[in-house]
Amino acid sequence: MDLAVIDQTKDGVSQYHQDLVRAVLDYAGRYLKLPDNTEMSVTFMNNDEIHRYNKTYRGIDKPTDVISFAIEEDGDDFPVLPDEEMDEELAKNIGDILVSVDIIASQAEYLGHSYERELGFLVVHGFLHLNGYDHMQGDAEEKEMFDLQRKILDDYGLRR
Repeated sequence: MDLAVIDQTKDGVSQYHQDLVRAVLDYAGRYLKLPDNTEMSVTFMNNDEIHRYNKTYRGIDKPTDVISFAIEEDGDDFPVLPDEEMDEELAKNIGDILVSVDIIASQAEYLGHSYERELGFLVVHGFLHLNGYDHMQGDAEEKEMFDLQRKILDDYGLRR
């Protein structure tokens, strides 16, 4: 997976945590059998910045833990239909995930698990949204998404 990790935090995100995000999302991508050339980004930020995004794009006037911006590919941007071989070579950008490092820390403490577990939980949660999973459409969809999320994290080694 071609993953851009962007650090917009005041204090900086450690290389260890950036590498963990890369490894967890690479694992999740293989788990979902995404093509190796799948592209996406994860941006770390503080509460004040994610608050602005949450208010602007979701109409919610407070910080949140994670926001996903999926890129819908309707084919409108590419007027010539590629053949199968060309289609396999074209990278597919699935979108962007924004994560608040402030909320990772507070939620990990509140839930009694590690910062790494919470970080993994949030990026996999956002990743699943980018891949069409949704927990807001009903109980069956919520169960499917959260079961898959838990399975990916447990299999990777970030158990609760």
